[in-house]
Formats: sequence, C-alpha cells, structure tokens
Amino acid sequence: MTKDVPFHQITENRPGRWLITVDHATNRVPDWVGGGDLGIDPKEMDRHIAYDIGGLGLGRALAEALQSPMVWSDFSRLVIDPNRGEDDPTLVMQLYDGTVIPANRGISAAGVQTRLDRLHRPYHDALELLAARRSDTVICAVHTFTPRLRGRAPRPWEVGVLHSHLDSRLALPFIAALAAEGICVGDNEPYTGHLAGDSIARHALGPGRPNVLIELRQDLVATESGQRAWAARLAPILVTALTETGL
Repeated sequence: MTKDVPFHQITENRPGRWLITVDHATNRVPDWVGGGDLGIDPKEMDRHIAYDIGGLGLGRALAEALQSPMVWSDFSRLVIDPNRGEDDPTLVMQLYDGTVIPANRGISAAGVQTRLDRLHRPYHDALELLAARRSDTVICAVHTFTPRLRGRAPRPWEVGVLHSHLDSRLALPFIAALAAEGICVGDNEPYTGHLAGDSIARHALGPGRPNVLIELRQDLVATESGQRAWAARLAPILVTALTETGL
C-alpha cells in the first residue's frame, strides 16, 4: 500500500497575501479505495467528472504570477469531494453527469469516515493553516467547468465568478473588471456561489476573509499555454479589483 498524499502545497518564496486553492486538482484514486479503481471505464476518469481539467496548471501559474502560496488536493472528487461539507449528501457521489460510480454505491458510514479521515480532513487542515499564516489572507479558489454537460446547452462563459450573498466584496468588482476587458463572464454561472459547508464557506466566509471563486471553461485551459495565458490575464485584474475594494 502506498502512502496517502492527500494534498500538496507551494509556500517557499511566496510573500503575497493571496492563497490559491485547487479543490479538484487531480483524478487520483488511492490504492486503498477499490484497489485504485472506482469501477468505471478509465476514460471516465479523464473527464471533468473526476477532476477540474486544467485547474492545477492554471492555479500554479496564477499563484506564481501573484507570488502567493498555493494548496491543492491530490484525490479525485469522485472518491470524496473536498469542496463539500462533511454532511453534504453529494460528498461521495454515486452518479455524476450520467456516469454511475460503482465503488460509491452503498458505501457505509464507516467507509465515508475513512475517506474523510485520510483525505478530506488533512486537505482542509492544511488549507486552514496556510490561510491563517497572516491576518490579511485573500482566498482565490480555482476551478474549471466543462463546456457542455451531457444533454445540456453549451455554456457560453469564458470565466465564471462564484460568490455568496454573504460576501461579494471582491467578487462583484472582479466581475465588472472582467466584463470591462471584454471577457464573457458569468455572475454565479455556471453554478450558484453559495453552498453551506463548502471550502469558501469554511475558510473564507466563516473567518471573514475576502474571497473569490474563479471558474475557467476547460477548453480554454486544457493546455499549459492556455493556463499561463489566462493566469497572466487574470492576475492583474485580481490585484486591481482587490486594491480598489480597499480590503
């Protein structure tokens, strides 16, 4: 059995106040979960259902551009979703975008607890330690979204910005700045921005940290060049928006 590595982080020589997080960075399945196999076709693990395609590279490039630390999970959200609260019914998905996850069907409470203890909780503990490293931390969560769900209409947005009604201090100026740059931006699209117990609620809304959650359309950041180009484009807009808020 290989050692669990539920998260990774970059902190050296990163003095910036931002903290870049990537909750759905990889599609890894630990070998103690179904022998490293969730029981679905391997091609399904390369789809957006297993991880945020391009998210890790985008997060790395953005953290570098902002000279700020970064933390990311290293397990598929199909194993257990780090962007869900521990009591969320979608914490361990049994069906996602038309794909049944056999290894999750009928999972016991003890099985969920094992995944929480070995994967979900260590990631969040690390995230909170980094967030608490200074009093003025700003959390920027990086996600990506598929251009089209099965049987659904195409999604036109290049960038989606998700935010909670409990704290839109940074998100709304950022949305306005993106639109001013001619970027097709979705305000709480393609998802709504408030989910009780999720990563932003836990590490930003609760402690009162400024925050923004960015969703990039996956076809735009599927390559390293696309990831770097979008990071270079987004970083100065983030900095300007934050400065203008006075946060």
